[in-house]
Amino acid sequence: MSSEDMREQVLRMSGVDPKKCMTCGKCSGTCPAYDEMEYHPHEFVSMVRKGRIEELMKSESIFRCLSCFACVERCPRSVEPAKLIEAVRLLKVRSQGENHLKVSRIPEMLDEDMPQQAITSALRKYNK
Repeated sequence: MSSEDMREQVLRMSGVDPKKCMTCGKCSGTCPAYDEMEYHPHEFVSMVRKGRIEELMKSESIFRCLSCFACVERCPRSVEPAKLIEAVRLLKVRSQGENHLKVSRIPEMLDEDMPQQAITSALRKYNK
């Protein structure tokens, strides 16, 4: 798949127009996973706009995003960076079968303080 085809697929899957971004950085300033990410939400938007999807697909940042949508709430232009991150993650998982969470690994990861909703959410997020 060409770089432009991947870009178009991410845009179609996310429904986001990255051209609306004015790179103010409010989304990144709000991100609770900021320190864990190689590329921050505003950088994701810029990279998608430039068609740098393969680079994003190689980054662990797509699996560090908490999908909390704090970036979406803070964006003054309604760009929705989290939806772009989710689309890139799904593109990688679907094209390469690289799920980061296997059902068989769940028991070893459990801890008694972890809400069951978090487990279900993670399974949906990483097992598509």
